[in-house]
Amino acid sequence: MPEYLSLPCFPKVLSVAPMMEWTDRHDRYFLRLFNPHVRLYTEMVTTGALLHGRATRFLRFDAAEHPVALQLGGSDPAELAQCTRMAADEGYDEVNLNVGCPSDRVQQGRIGACLMAEPALVAECVAAMQAAVTIPVTVKHRIGIDEFDSYEHMRDFVAKVAGTGCKTFIVHARIAILAGLSPKENREVPPLRYDEVYRLKRELPELEIHINGGIKTVADVSRHWEHLDGAMIGREAYHNPYILAEALPLFGMEELPTRGEILARYLHFMEAELVAGCPLSQMTRHILGLFQGQPGARRWRQHISENAHIKGSGTEVVIQAARFAGIEA
Repeated sequence: MPEYLSLPCFPKVLSVAPMMEWTDRHDRYFLRLFNPHVRLYTEMVTTGALLHGRATRFLRFDAAEHPVALQLGGSDPAELAQCTRMAADEGYDEVNLNVGCPSDRVQQGRIGACLMAEPALVAECVAAMQAAVTIPVTVKHRIGIDEFDSYEHMRDFVAKVAGTGCKTFIVHARIAILAGLSPKENREVPPLRYDEVYRLKRELPELEIHINGGIKTVADVSRHWEHLDGAMIGREAYHNPYILAEALPLFGMEELPTRGEILARYLHFMEAELVAGCPLSQMTRHILGLFQGQPGARRWRQHISENAHIKGSGTEVVIQAARFAGIEA
């Protein structure tokens, strides 16, 4: 037995990162089937999208997704407060403020990682959000940005925001280089600085500190849990979602669901969504990694990719693809 599976069950948090165009409601429902304990996050939703767009579409989620958090992007305290109230009214368990996205587009809207240069504004935003609701308001941020890249700046940023009463901070353990790197490069090029996140927890032990960045195995999760209150998995949970089932022993659950059982449950969900008019491809794009590392995985992905987009396609496409992986769904 791997050493990390012999560790005692920790009362800590495992979550899946908010990922644009990936962690929509279909993906979140699918990921929930692997592990009932994982905290799920929506894609970042801007305040403008909620206040001036189709709020119902952005806020919709299934009750099975709990615990689920809405991630907001914005920098206007009043607008953030209004959107936080909308999220609470819809039944979300948490609202998270994005202070980590490095894309040029969001910077232009004064959203995301650029706000690390304005701790007083972030504190004002978080205070307004907290005053509007009773559910937790949390912040996801980077180690730093550009010239504000020292540990001391991060600690002072967190301390300033924590002064509002905010207790939970999710730290992507890389700086963001806002001028010169793409969002993809900002997920890979700046080095991971885990020790600084551990130090933050040691120096501010009253806060709940979670870590994000480069977490790819259950052993990684266990190691971070030894130092921190939570670990957040990003793209690995999308490309290899069964990692969430493999983490169940950390929560004291020894019996893991099989991939076939998970697929059978998701098929029922897909059938209901198809009846409601949702195209098959909007749901199947999230399940391509179900058999990652298993025999037949390539043919599973290929069959779905070639057929799910065809008009009128139904769950028979997925059932046929599963046979390549040795599953009779």
